[in-house]
Amino acid sequence: MDISILSIELQEFIDRNLNTDVSQLALQKNKFTPSDWTAILNQIAAKQKAKIKLPSWYNTKDIIYPSKISIEQTSSEKTALYKSNLVSGISLIDLTGGFGVDDFYFAKKVNQVIHCEINDELSEIVAYNLNTLKVKNIECIAGDSSAVLKNKNQYFDWIYIDPSRRNDAKGKVFLLKDCLPNVPELLDFYFEFTANIMIKTAPILDITAGISELKNVKNIHIISVDNEVKELLWILEKNYTNKIEVICCNINKDQTDQFVFDYGNSNTSNYSLPKKYLYEPNAAIMKSGGFDEITVQFPLEKLHQHSHLYTSDKRIDFPGRIFEIENCIEYQKHSMKSILENIKANITTRNFPETVENIRKKWKIKEGGNVYCFFTTDLNNNKIVLLCNKLK
Repeated sequence: MDISILSIELQEFIDRNLNTDVSQLALQKNKFTPSDWTAILNQIAAKQKAKIKLPSWYNTKDIIYPSKISIEQTSSEKTALYKSNLVSGISLIDLTGGFGVDDFYFAKKVNQVIHCEINDELSEIVAYNLNTLKVKNIECIAGDSSAVLKNKNQYFDWIYIDPSRRNDAKGKVFLLKDCLPNVPELLDFYFEFTANIMIKTAPILDITAGISELKNVKNIHIISVDNEVKELLWILEKNYTNKIEVICCNINKDQTDQFVFDYGNSNTSNYSLPKKYLYEPNAAIMKSGGFDEITVQFPLEKLHQHSHLYTSDKRIDFPGRIFEIENCIEYQKHSMKSILENIKANITTRNFPETVENIRKKWKIKEGGNVYCFFTTDLNNNKIVLLCNKLK
């Protein structure tokens, strides 16, 4: 850890250039010897990333940032806060500590938190920053997490793991067994030290594949922020073998929407032609695959088995976007030319054979405006276009 990065002159330079393109700064001559110019540029780039994602760090003086990639891969404060509300007790160990954002929030709920990080320098940076942030109940240990568990020989209320999602040989990985640490292989070992495990994975992981690799899964939390899925949380409980509860959570500026159901329910949707209102589930629900459960929990009907759009005559509250249908037209040349050609509209496709790009080009539809067009398939397998006014 280069403590010289905290000099008053250097920190002032970093703050002055937080709105500057780092690639342009890189062309300038380094004025700050012996500090490394690359390290200075990294501080600027990383702090720029932290402004929205990590406001507590961004707004605290004398924070040292790791690589920009570490900031990109770390949890946001919004998702870390969500995770912290799932744990309780006296002790928690984070086996893949990273930049320590999750632990910062865990420490507000648990008396003792251990931040275990295999990268010595990153561990040192986190320890320094936690002291700057005045957090006193987190112990930072550099080293291999399995060795730390053995050496500590302590029973924890929770173990938290965020397996590395990249592999030198395969690039992006899709299976937990290809991540580091190999959680499926180590589960029995982990359960020697706890009864509760929380695993964070990237949204790209298939839920069915994750369930097949793990055991004792009790809950799966799908967390999206502003309708973009950010992470999956897998809650494992020792010896648990009952139904798996899926919690779809969408964190918005003003509220947090939740949709909960049991994985594997064999419900069947009700179907209908388009009515007055159209509903599009939020990204967390779309990731969950709980499409048939929607018509069980809400007075809605589905347009088609594979369209994942819903309709009703009466408007209801719904965890997703809501539209009023102004017109429904068949996807045919004469209909399209008379209504949509050369207009400005927002386009979404659901269960439709053409891409948004091809549709725009084919019918000369400009992007933007207040019209929302859904190109989809109805219950009679007809290709249709719904012209809508967005309500939510």
